[in-house]
Amino acid sequence: MQTNLIYAMEENAQIKTLFEAADVNATFILYDLQKDTIVGYDKVRSEKRYLPASTFKIANSLIGLATGAVKTEDEPIPYNGPSNPFIAAWKEDMGLKKAIAMSNVPIYQELARRIGLTRMQKYLKDLHYGNESVGEHVDRFWLDGPLQISAVEQVLFLKGLVQETLPFSKNIQKDVKSILLIEKTNAYRLYGKTGYGKTGWQNAPEKGIGWFVGWIEKSEGTYIFAFNMDMTDMSDAPKRINLSKTCLTILGLLNSE
Repeated sequence: MQTNLIYAMEENAQIKTLFEAADVNATFILYDLQKDTIVGYDKVRSEKRYLPASTFKIANSLIGLATGAVKTEDEPIPYNGPSNPFIAAWKEDMGLKKAIAMSNVPIYQELARRIGLTRMQKYLKDLHYGNESVGEHVDRFWLDGPLQISAVEQVLFLKGLVQETLPFSKNIQKDVKSILLIEKTNAYRLYGKTGYGKTGWQNAPEKGIGWFVGWIEKSEGTYIFAFNMDMTDMSDAPKRINLSKTCLTILGLLNSE
């Protein structure tokens, strides 16, 4: 898929109606790996860059394993976060497999500190990850800037991971893919990661951004997707996965057998 393929994107009227009924400003794009085509809604928004927030945990995991900052996805990383974290269950040592499932911010901040600014910047450039901007704070740049990425760029990045063509060993890419599995049925396997963030974090007056990115594997092929929406607070969080799954259903991919 070329970066400019998005200009040939087929806009789906049902997805547009879904977002209007849900009263959300959002985009959803689905890339058909077999046909090399994109379908979805809101081409313009899909090209706009936003904070990656916790979707960056995917890249952070890859870089952490590649640099040896952590040896395996199960190696415990010490908790060095606040005494009263945003989610109480974060406050323990844990490996990447558990940390990514819980979206444990302090654990991934510790991983980023181990990686360091120099190596982090190098890998972001090698990955062509969004605007490739790390800034000066190695444990904050994906949470409140300056790093930004578009839905199209998320799909391009995940395409590389799915096909194991990113600048990492195939074993590392397989390991990271395995910790992203969130749902499995006889008909499909759904992989993904959510995210929520805004510049200035909770005290910022502007709207935040909510993400759900991933891919679905079926017998007939693999389909990569990216969804983002404006979010005012965490009460909107369930919409990220729920609306994405409805989009997948509209497109005939999320059915059980």
